[in-house]
Order: sequence, then structure tokens, then C-alpha cells
Amino acid sequence: MSDYYNAKRTYGLFRPDDEGIFKLSRSKIDLFLNCPRCFYLDRRLGVGRPPMFPYTLNSAVDALLKKEFDIHRSKGEAHPMMEHYKIDAIPFKHEKMDEWRNNFTGIQYLHKPTNLLIFGAIDDIWINPDKELIIVDYKSTSKDGDINLDADWQIGYKRQMEIYQWLFRKNDFKVSNIGYFVYANGIKDKEAFDKKLEFDVQVLPYEGNDSWIDDTIVKAHQCLMDDKIPQANEDCDYCNYNSARINAENKY
Repeated sequence: MSDYYNAKRTYGLFRPDDEGIFKLSRSKIDLFLNCPRCFYLDRRLGVGRPPMFPYTLNSAVDALLKKEFDIHRSKGEAHPMMEHYKIDAIPFKHEKMDEWRNNFTGIQYLHKPTNLLIFGAIDDIWINPDKELIIVDYKSTSKDGDINLDADWQIGYKRQMEIYQWLFRKNDFKVSNIGYFVYANGIKDKEAFDKKLEFDVQVLPYEGNDSWIDDTIVKAHQCLMDDKIPQANEDCDYCNYNSARINAENKY
């Protein structure tokens, strides 16, 4: 068996008869919305989707942006990018910033009706003069034309932002409805690579609405409590592949 992917997991599974707290990441909530069947197979039965290979260049851009904004955070001053986009804010300084950025802890909230501990790791937080926290997420790409948030698949980015806003509100912070995506776009029309990759960086505002989250958590919990595997989602590439593979094998 490949060391990279263990197809059947025995740890971190939801058990209906266990009254303890169960951790559920914001990415698994997004998985539930995309395909309840894949969500159930993953969290209840331990069979996750095959993982994507890590985006190491994206991770490098994230790390460098965090270092850059942290310099201004330590000084209590606005980043020049904020001034360029006329965003009246500075990077938020808090003792838990490293914890909130950690993929295994993040910002957490116990949803008491379901006993699900919802968590997610943020990239950055700014604060405006009204003492409202502004959720910020870093994104990287390389594409021609202007960067925007109009693609259907970017709904996942928007949900991500809204879950972070919800989590900080549940932790008694005052949170702005407006968040920002700091979007780095790799430039491909240079004459030569010359051992460096340059980026255009844009800051895109997004007005979040977290009203869907509580109801979705309840539905995700109901899905996990059920002893029946949900039907395959006709729009899910993973479900469609698995169905086609099984059909092909049965006809062989």
C-alpha cells in the first residue's frame, strides 16, 4: 500500500453512540455541502477522497505574505497595500494569532446542539477603527486577465470566509461583514524566468453572510447520525468516477 494514501482510516471517526465532542473542520463542512456521500464516507466510515498533492508554491506565497504583514503587525501600522486600496485598518495583534493559524487548532467553537467542535485555521486578521475584526484570506494563482471571485468553484472560498467570520463572532469578537482576499497572481509574460517568479497582488473585498452555517452544521450532524450512506451526488466527480469504475468492473 502507498505510504502517501491509506485508503481506510480507523481514527477520528464519528460514532453515533459516543457522547463526546467530535471535531469538525471548516473544510469538512464544505465537503458536506459539496457531497454528503463523500462526507459520510470520510467522517463516518474512514474512507476519504484521494488527497490532492500539496500546493507547495501556494504555501510559500502564504508564508511570505504572513511574514510581510507580521512586520507591520508588530509595528502597529498599516501595510502599504491597505493604504493603496484605501482600507482603513491595521493588522490585528493578538496573543492567539499563532494558534489561530495552526491547521490542527485554529479558531474553535463548540456547537452545543450537536456537540461538534467546529474549527478552522485563518491566514490573517485586520482591525478597523470601529474595533471590528476583518477576516483576510490569502490566495495564489497564475492566470491571464483580471482576478475576481466570479467562478462557480470559488463558492468554497466564500464559504471559507463566512465560516471564519462566524467562528470569531461565536468567540465574542466584533466582526465586519466585509472580508478581503489577498490574491497573488503569478506573472507569465516576462521575457525570462531568471530564477524568480514575480506576482501581481490584488486585494478583493467580499461581503460575507454566515446565516447558513448553524443549519448546515445541524444537517451535517444528522447525516453522520444516520446509518444509511447518502445517495451518490450526480455532480460529484469522485462519486461519478467510482460509479463508472464499478460498472466497468462488473461488465468485465
